[in-house]
Amino acid sequence: MADFDPLNSISLLLPLLALLSLCLLPFIFFPIFRRQKQAPPRKNPTPQSYPIIGNLPGFLRNRHRFHDWIADMLSQTPTSTLQVNTFLNLSPGVCTANPANLHHLLVANFPNYIKGSRFHDFLHDLLGEGIFGVDGHLWTMQRKLSSYEFNTKSLKHFISDVVTSQLDQNLVPYLYTACNENRIIDLQEILQRFSFINICKVAFGVDIESMDNSGFAKAFNDAVDICSSRFFAPIPAVWRIKRSLNIGSEKKLKESIKIIDDFAFEIIKSKAKQEQYDWRNQDLLSRFMAKTSSEIEFDDEAKKRKFLRDVIISFILAGKDSTSTALTWFFWLVNGHPHCDRLILNEVTTLDPTFTYDDLKSLNYLHAALSESLRLFPPVPINSRLTVSDDVWPDGTHVLKDWFADYSAYAMGRMEKVWGPDCREFKPERWLHGGDGVFKPSDQFKFPAFHCGPRTCLGKDMAFVQMKTIVVALMHEFEIIAVDGGATAEKMMDPPYTLSLLLKMRGGFLVRLKKRRFNPN
Repeated sequence: MADFDPLNSISLLLPLLALLSLCLLPFIFFPIFRRQKQAPPRKNPTPQSYPIIGNLPGFLRNRHRFHDWIADMLSQTPTSTLQVNTFLNLSPGVCTANPANLHHLLVANFPNYIKGSRFHDFLHDLLGEGIFGVDGHLWTMQRKLSSYEFNTKSLKHFISDVVTSQLDQNLVPYLYTACNENRIIDLQEILQRFSFINICKVAFGVDIESMDNSGFAKAFNDAVDICSSRFFAPIPAVWRIKRSLNIGSEKKLKESIKIIDDFAFEIIKSKAKQEQYDWRNQDLLSRFMAKTSSEIEFDDEAKKRKFLRDVIISFILAGKDSTSTALTWFFWLVNGHPHCDRLILNEVTTLDPTFTYDDLKSLNYLHAALSESLRLFPPVPINSRLTVSDDVWPDGTHVLKDWFADYSAYAMGRMEKVWGPDCREFKPERWLHGGDGVFKPSDQFKFPAFHCGPRTCLGKDMAFVQMKTIVVALMHEFEIIAVDGGATAEKMMDPPYTLSLLLKMRGGFLVRLKKRRFNPN
């Protein structure tokens, strides 16, 4: 191998840096000139902000604890809202954890806050024109179609049956083997794989483990990670340049999207060959194909296939990691709170091993514990919109056209003004009626883990069905023992999460399993 020559490497880099600098000029100066005429009529709170560089130093210092940094700053402002000043003020915006603002943003003035060009740029390569990245007619049409399908009782039972079948055939036997061998396992990774198998069965109607998926799972993970990095890039112009030059992570993203497309189109093609659909045992793709054939017109077959591809990829993104992420934090929290573990186990043991979909409704304390876990660790910790026109929020915050408007579900769960002085504690009891122990839902604008208003998550009820089914099956068979001891008070102050679209646990969730020793009767 040739000796490394740093001087020569630097000399080679200088022309590239000069080129990058020239490419950056339009991104830097044009937005500045354009926004000089857009000074807000009232200055909003801007903690840890500096001239020119904005919040960049604080972001770089707190990158490893980004969501807690945001929560800390929001708790220091009078209205739980702050203005975000980016580098060179290239992309100004606001962030809130105020329930009144959330209602205004997501319901009262819903048309003024869209996914828009910012969200489109970040995720269009992966999601295309799917429901989670579009506005207007495209969103309305998909929402209407999806709402009907998600409300059908047959689909709810189908999803419940899929989870139960995969538990019996795959997950529980695998965990028994790990338990017998006394192995330390990464439960987060195992739950992610399990959720991925389930969502592919529900969405595509295929067993992804029994077929050659040509690297689809890895390509999907890579694509999501790269799109996530776009959201949190300190200087967005960098990834845009990489995309235009087709280098680095952006080149890898294109390669991953090609694998995703090939696999999805092959599944769609195979489904199209089926002459009729069995409504008693039907996946989402079959349902959408039946609807598109009768209710939606396309210019040609290629556009129809592209639409179906975007719909299904969106559902995979929504269902692949969200449930596994929520369950990871749930088991971590329960490990650090033994009394909660006992109360959940008391409920679990009341169910017959052949429990049904309707039996899960009786698990009030489990539902409360899952909700409390979602309050503290929502799978999607922060969400973003783009402002169509100037607006003033209920708390007096001024937002201008083309500003981003973020709301932090993670911070909302840590606001004393919203949840009281014990807001950072894991207390499922806060969700129960004092006397009868029946689950009591919260105001959705205090608990936006499933979003709010017209864009409320359609899969909320099914997510609880899946999570309850998995918890019952696992806790009935095993004691799940966190290697790190679980959510102690100290760890709760600095939770080990990654900076991504989803609030995954950093380094995985390492556990040991012990066979449960109790008499179910």
